[in-house]
Amino acid sequence: MSVGQMSGLVIEAGAEPGFAVLRGDFTIHTVSEAERRFRDLDTGRALEIDLAPLTRLDTAGAWSIVTLRDRAEAAGGTVTLRGATPEMEALLDSVTASLPEGAAPAPRRVTLLDRIERLGRNVAEWVGTLAGLAGFLGLFLARLARSVIHPREFRLTSLVHQCEEVGVKAVPIVALMGFLIGVVLAFQGAAQLRQFGAEVFVVDLIAVSILRELGILLTAIIVAGRTASAFTASIGSMKMREEIDAMRTLGLDPAVVLFVPRILALIVMLPILGLIANLAGLFGGALMCWVELGISPAMFRARLIDGANVTHLFVGFVKAPVFALIIGIVGCRAGMLVQSNAESLGRQTSNSVVAAIFAVILADALFSIFFAEMGI
Repeated sequence: MSVGQMSGLVIEAGAEPGFAVLRGDFTIHTVSEAERRFRDLDTGRALEIDLAPLTRLDTAGAWSIVTLRDRAEAAGGTVTLRGATPEMEALLDSVTASLPEGAAPAPRRVTLLDRIERLGRNVAEWVGTLAGLAGFLGLFLARLARSVIHPREFRLTSLVHQCEEVGVKAVPIVALMGFLIGVVLAFQGAAQLRQFGAEVFVVDLIAVSILRELGILLTAIIVAGRTASAFTASIGSMKMREEIDAMRTLGLDPAVVLFVPRILALIVMLPILGLIANLAGLFGGALMCWVELGISPAMFRARLIDGANVTHLFVGFVKAPVFALIIGIVGCRAGMLVQSNAESLGRQTSNSVVAAIFAVILADALFSIFFAEMGI
């Protein structure tokens, strides 16, 4: 007796209740009608389906059979398949494995204990990061002392190369940044101080802002974004290619070969870059003062010498080696945390830039509080 017939597929009921025979092609073209016929079946009892007469079965037909079996199991019944060829069984198994598992459980309500646990995990992660950075700082200082005691182990060529990479090649962007900062400070300061007839104090504003804070801080931020990412990418790529393991096999210390030249180059070059940024900023400020306020370069220089204290320059340059050390430690440590995949390299490179910039700004804030308390 025919239960349903479509183009290419015939569903017949057998002599026994709960028995059906599928004939023809069970494909995507016939699966919609077959689904409607299957939903009329009583899935709460044992069902048997004969697949031997089928001439063709694709993934759509296999999906229909598998979902019928799942509905029967959910209703307390069973579906037994007969006459399936090995190809049909493989297709049915593949479709069964590809189907998503049951509905996702409802999200659990976040409680106060969950929030406390998350906070504790975040604090523990931060403490671990600080401990790791402290460990890298100690490793760098130990290897630097070792290089001083054993000068033959020091990589002078690598140091010169890194000085060129982190310092010389950064001069254009640092000088441009300093020049624009000087222009902006002079323009904005003139617009505000002109209201009180105190345009001449723009020179003091530019000198104090650039020499004490903005010159070295913005230079460190640019170097952090440029150099920390470069350190992480280069060291991380070497770790991915197992070059660092090869160094250890050859008896070379990666800290001496990779870390010391990079961090030391930063310590040497960042004060120089800061000096370039200061000079460019003062030049930009003097130029804008000449154009906007009519303050001649000679008057600007005289006011700068009279109003600016050498203490401001000292405060700015004291920060440079600390900023350089922070940037180098963060970049090298992130490179050593890279795993053997490109996703990890990109993630650690991004993390190193964010962490280095954040650490530099935090250190600058601590310096500001310290010098304010000391009256400097």
